Amino acid sequence: MTGSFALMKQRRFLPLFATQFLNAFNDNFYKMAMVILVTFTIYKDPETEAWFNALAGGLFILPFFLFSALAGQLADSTDKTKMIRLIKTAEIFIMIVGGIGIWFHIVPVMLLALFAMGMHSTFFGPIKYAILPQHLHEDEVLAGTGWVEAGTYIAILGGSIVGGLTPPHFAIPGIIIVAIVGRLTASYVPAAPPEKEAEGLVIDHNVFRSSWQIVNSTMHIPRLFLAIVSISFFWAIGAILAAQFPPLVKNALGGDNTAATLFTAIFSVGVAIGSIIVNRLLKGHVSARYSPGSVIVMALFVLDLWWSVTHWVHADGTLMNWREFLSLTAGDRIILDLLGIAIAGGMFVVPLYAFLTTTVSKSQTARTVAANNIVNSGFMVAATLLLSVLIGAGLTIGDTLLMVAAMCLVSAWLAWKLHKACD
Repeated sequence: MTGSFALMKQRRFLPLFATQFLNAFNDNFYKMAMVILVTFTIYKDPETEAWFNALAGGLFILPFFLFSALAGQLADSTDKTKMIRLIKTAEIFIMIVGGIGIWFHIVPVMLLALFAMGMHSTFFGPIKYAILPQHLHEDEVLAGTGWVEAGTYIAILGGSIVGGLTPPHFAIPGIIIVAIVGRLTASYVPAAPPEKEAEGLVIDHNVFRSSWQIVNSTMHIPRLFLAIVSISFFWAIGAILAAQFPPLVKNALGGDNTAATLFTAIFSVGVAIGSIIVNRLLKGHVSARYSPGSVIVMALFVLDLWWSVTHWVHADGTLMNWREFLSLTAGDRIILDLLGIAIAGGMFVVPLYAFLTTTVSKSQTARTVAANNIVNSGFMVAATLLLSVLIGAGLTIGDTLLMVAAMCLVSAWLAWKLHKACD
């Protein structure tokens, strides 16, 4: 077994980690640069801006619904490394198109590039997890999964911040350079040929039929059903919290956009910390034994956040920046709650991802991850739609946090059933 930190020195892991990090970074770099440009420069009407943001979010996640099954089939039946290089080459051209849209302020072109980046991530997603069991020893897969998960969250944070702060004309060469560097790191990923069992796999190009078949064939296996639904509940919780961060910061706590960025940063760093901690606790052994307790702890931090938010008093009508927020004693408690939620969340979900990639044959790992991505996307969309309906019916931010705490208990029950069935 190679130590968790020592993996970062290994060619069989470091180039893949760097490639997936740059992938997540550039996704969010481009997305945030585009949103800032459209919101603050091109459109001036709040309703149009809200419509654009909703459309952008939908266009990015749509490929996960439509093409995850095809992505999983291709990843299992071909050399994963060749696919990575092809995908990263395509990213360069996608970013050139996106840069043209940004330069000339052509919204449809920017959205086209965003949809293409969603496609790019859809095809890359199953590979970055499915390739780990091929390149790592069995007792290293959990550590590798933890690093991938931690790196993804840090990259999302970094890309969002850089995209939000970089002027559009500087963002154009930035996104193209990141794509080129990602292609260079991909060239160092070792070969990952398909397993013999998958070499003759017939690709079903009907995206609707293949999506149904891949989800159905995966979800009828009890241990995979429990793992995927547990992960999906986690992402549904994350989607609700992410949707509530801006109104929570502004309307409930009296913070400005810098305070909201602080919340996002704390959450991203916390998940990364949790990803590393759980690997240390499990010592490389893939197990769900800590997942039920982790998500219960997460629920307790959510309840404490609910208490702090519902008892928060902000007398001044002006919005606080992040420094002013941190200067408040009550603000420290909220930051601690957010950090606790994120750390516990990372400890909950990382072993489940490792479980998905190690409990099935290596010839089926990519399709299993693809099925998970489809179900995850469905849960996230359903959660945000439900949240919208409930807010329209009068649900408050405090009520939302109570709903999240209840969802954590459901996740704990599912993870406990998985632990009892498999550990």
